[in-house]
Amino acid sequence: MIDKRTKWSYCVGATGRDAAYTLVSMFLLTYIQYTMKLEVLQFTVISVAMVVCMVWDAVNDLMMSSIIENSHYKLGKYRPFIIVGALLNAVVIILMFMVRPTGWSFVIFFCITYLLWGMTYTINDIAYWGMLPSLSSDPKERDSLVTLMGIFVCIGQFAVAGVVPMVIVGNAVTAFRIIGIIVALAFLLFQTLTFWGVTERERVDNAETVNFKKMVSILKRNDQLLRSGIAYILFCVGQQLLLLLAVNFFYFEFGYSESGDLITLFTVMYGLGTLAAQFVYPILSAKLSRKKIYGICMIALAAGYLTLLSFGYILPKNVVLIMITGFLIFFCQGLINLAVVVMINNTIEYDEYRFNERHDSIISAIRSFGAKFSGALNQGTASLILIVSGIYAVSQKISELEVERGKGAMSKEEVLSKADAVIATVEPSQTLILRIGMVAIPMLVMFISRLIIKKGYKIDEKEYTRMVTEIEKRKQNEKV
Repeated sequence: MIDKRTKWSYCVGATGRDAAYTLVSMFLLTYIQYTMKLEVLQFTVISVAMVVCMVWDAVNDLMMSSIIENSHYKLGKYRPFIIVGALLNAVVIILMFMVRPTGWSFVIFFCITYLLWGMTYTINDIAYWGMLPSLSSDPKERDSLVTLMGIFVCIGQFAVAGVVPMVIVGNAVTAFRIIGIIVALAFLLFQTLTFWGVTERERVDNAETVNFKKMVSILKRNDQLLRSGIAYILFCVGQQLLLLLAVNFFYFEFGYSESGDLITLFTVMYGLGTLAAQFVYPILSAKLSRKKIYGICMIALAAGYLTLLSFGYILPKNVVLIMITGFLIFFCQGLINLAVVVMINNTIEYDEYRFNERHDSIISAIRSFGAKFSGALNQGTASLILIVSGIYAVSQKISELEVERGKGAMSKEEVLSKADAVIATVEPSQTLILRIGMVAIPMLVMFISRLIIKKGYKIDEKEYTRMVTEIEKRKQNEKV
């Protein structure tokens, strides 16, 4: 049984770290697009750099998991990395939004800070998620822990995703600076709570030291981990792309001056939908298998994405309908995310059952690897859509206005009025390309993800219980 202090310190700590991750993963592209005056070539270089850095960061996740697996500190296996990663990442976030060189100098500065952001976040991320399965092997307790942590993840995400769109319009440069400092400090504060509040279980080391070659063999031999990991990467691509392009969708469909509140409302739907999934998932998982939950949610997601595509063409571009559709999409995505995270964690016991070895941090790193690798695909895809559609070129005219506002040369009202005039020049074909990118790609990759789980993942609820029971019998026999 997990003691209450450990349970709550671990779960509440997710608030600050996910607020920080949301700020960078969801709004960094917006920050660059709407506060920096960059040529298309410079923006393209930054986009390529983001992809390269995130791919490296995904690989770095696996390397960091090996380092943690072999670490031996008096403070514990995970806690030292949690606090060090939080501190270093907080410093990088502050620099990222405070320091503003121009032109190619900004491109160089950004490439360096973005690389450092990914590497420092990895230190914290791998340790934090690696700690989760090590706290309990009981399926009910683990589901409960994932659900409670998910609630605080939602709170952290919503705190940033709900506030940022509302305050940056017409005052983006100053707003991003203030938000960057607040979020960085929150990250450090909440992870300090986890550091001091969590009591780690007594670690069980394997006889063999885990080097990089051994780590690769661990991942290759676990066929269920590979399948669920690939499915998770594809799911994350579908999940994140909508959020990455949502800001531009509202700006160019409803106008710059009106979109701040609309994006916040859409984010409220994201928060409510994801939060509702945390509460509903335990009820559904008690009655339906995870594969069944995935299948039902996919049908609902397809309906939601097609509805989103049809607004303004078949259906009226009604704000209420868009918000209801957003809630449906985010609710289903939340349920799928919880199901797949549990599937990945359950492959730890699968590996222990087959090979009599337990590697929590290495196998848990696949979740982080999937998030980072899918993030790289998403950043590259989103940037390509913005460039091909011509949306980026138009947005640079708005960026000029925001830069002038940051210097105090224009009022907020002037920025909003002139930005609306810029957006009025956009052709319908440009917004259609943007919308297809938000809908068609997510639907395709999520469908493939569903097929992989349906055909290749075999650790259902009954099989997991059987494996855990067998593992416990082995341990008891070893003691005798």
